[in-house]
Amino acid sequence: MTYALTGRIDSLNAPEVEKNLLAAIEGEGDPHIVLDAADLAYISSAGLRVILRLKKAYPDTSVVNVSSEVYEIFEMTGFTEMMPVERAYRKISVDGCEIIGEGYKGRVYRIGPDMVVKVCKFDDPNELESIRHEREVARLALILGVPTAISYDVVRVGDRYGSVFELLDARSFAKILIEEPERLDWCVRETVDLIKKVHAIEVPAGKLPSIKESALRHIRRIRDILPEGLGDKLIRMAEDIPERGTMIHGDYHTKNIVLSNGEVLLIDMDTLSVGDPLFELAQMYSSYVGFSERDPEVVRAFQGYSPEIARAFWHKSLAAYLGTDDPERLCAVEEKIRCIAYADLIDWNVRKTSAESETDVATRALWTSRLTELLGHVDDLRVDWGDGREADAT
Repeated sequence: MTYALTGRIDSLNAPEVEKNLLAAIEGEGDPHIVLDAADLAYISSAGLRVILRLKKAYPDTSVVNVSSEVYEIFEMTGFTEMMPVERAYRKISVDGCEIIGEGYKGRVYRIGPDMVVKVCKFDDPNELESIRHEREVARLALILGVPTAISYDVVRVGDRYGSVFELLDARSFAKILIEEPERLDWCVRETVDLIKKVHAIEVPAGKLPSIKESALRHIRRIRDILPEGLGDKLIRMAEDIPERGTMIHGDYHTKNIVLSNGEVLLIDMDTLSVGDPLFELAQMYSSYVGFSERDPEVVRAFQGYSPEIARAFWHKSLAAYLGTDDPERLCAVEEKIRCIAYADLIDWNVRKTSAESETDVATRALWTSRLTELLGHVDDLRVDWGDGREADAT
């Protein structure tokens, strides 16, 4: 139940405000009361007492759309510790602003000389929650030592929400590979150095979700697509991958790695999680090889460079990550990586395609056949990464 608080609430009108509130609530049972303070200019101790009594009677009471001035009153009196009190979101316009980036879900606008806003492109019931999540995990990553863009506030952009970040004077590694393909080995070295630093970061318990749990959801959804018994085998092997509390980016490819004033930075942090590096490398395989296995030109549309560069980048990155050129070792680990990658790709294909086009069906069939072949001889997905973490699965 939402009730609007307006104007000023002080000793002169607090009794009337309380009377009207209780009259509106009467007969509603035990509602979750939301006090909308968008038009509240001031509240005195008398008004706070009204809210305090309401909170005691209806524990699920919260206050939203609170201006900075009024929020300061709630904060200094301790109300922000007793109940949910949410600030009003700053409103900005992107009319006439330059679009400097665009992905599947979001569009990035330049809103000043040193700031950008990332806005969701389409209706999403979880839009605000997703944007808050991205801001919080970006902040967490910065605190834990990940070189990334500085995040600011969540804002209203028309009827949508957006997240404000610093504007980086940067070039993505994708653009570097397009314009200077001779720098491939440098890009590989910097890419691997950065992700190994990320994978070494211990994340406080409960701060990020488990990528293993996400992968298992994907595998369980496609179990019946695979030949009998193979889906269950893949689930058992994935469940046996050791748990880890170290950071995973979750969308690690050359468009999300940028060079800014000589420093390599990582952007788009909304997919941060914790877990075994196998899951990260599976996502990387999908970006450079898996997505474009049926049509090699898909990677050019996504990254902007040739399929040959994409495949070379993947193979050199895997060798650098493992620290070996041994073909047997590389093949064995890549087969484990591909098992997770194909499961994710098949699940993505089933969930994301709105129509069963000939291309959709053929692509899914290819991935399914590749995964089926792998599951015929791969019996364990655990990898010794050489960092002392190859403990038994938990």
